[in-house]
Amino acid sequence: MTSGSLSPEQITRRAKSNLAFALACLPKERRRDMIAFYAFCRVVDDIADATDSSPEEKEAELNHWRRCVEEGKPPGHPVLDEAVTLPQRYGFPRAWLGEIIDGVASDITKTRYETFEELLGYCYKVASVVGLVSIEIFGHTNPATKEYAINLGYALQFTNIIRDVGQDARETGRIYLPQRELKKFGVMESEILEGRPSPRFVKMMDFQYQRARDYYDAAQKALPPEDRKNMVASEIMAAIYSRILEKLKKERYPVFTKRCRLGKLHKLWILGSHLIRARFGR
Repeated sequence: MTSGSLSPEQITRRAKSNLAFALACLPKERRRDMIAFYAFCRVVDDIADATDSSPEEKEAELNHWRRCVEEGKPPGHPVLDEAVTLPQRYGFPRAWLGEIIDGVASDITKTRYETFEELLGYCYKVASVVGLVSIEIFGHTNPATKEYAINLGYALQFTNIIRDVGQDARETGRIYLPQRELKKFGVMESEILEGRPSPRFVKMMDFQYQRARDYYDAAQKALPPEDRKNMVASEIMAAIYSRILEKLKKERYPVFTKRCRLGKLHKLWILGSHLIRARFGR
């Protein structure tokens, strides 16, 4: 059974993602809408990554989803029917959902990024726009929170890129790290594609780590105090992925031998501590 034939709740349970874990703290209605939005993101990403479809077939399916989103017309799909109602309910542009589709669609044919600026454009669509939609559903009041969402989106996506370097190269042949930065540090593509990292690779990853760390810091500085309580789900995500980033650095980026993650007890501790902080203002 593909994700496209499952309900939003089934997709969320099956994914067992850190985001799904963080949504546990939301009020019932907002949690339901975030589950619908998460399922939308998951399904369009699955379409782009499908191994049993041609690039033309994947692009045609994503174009169909894009048209439905732009027109706001539910096509009788368990995921899209709920997702297309979100812009009207929360007052954000339908174009945001289209940008997310555009971002994942680039994965169909694009496997390299020449510059950091080019990569940043991709990350904005697949992560920062996700953050912008999320804060609308969470319920922000200060426009400055949008800057928080954008920076946190970058931080989370760069953490994913660092963590998944080996998996992306092995399974799809993609290298998201900018080509100019590989050249700057003297890292050969073959080191990544064949899983043979050199000391130069580790040095380059330290550079990538600091960039991600800077975006986490920028997100925290941009979050207005009055919106902190409503952003508890995104703060849980930030705490989980920030700790994954620190673990990657501490272990010197074992990205070719394992996928770095936190244990369930560690994530439960993060969830509990943030809920207490949100309730009592600590």
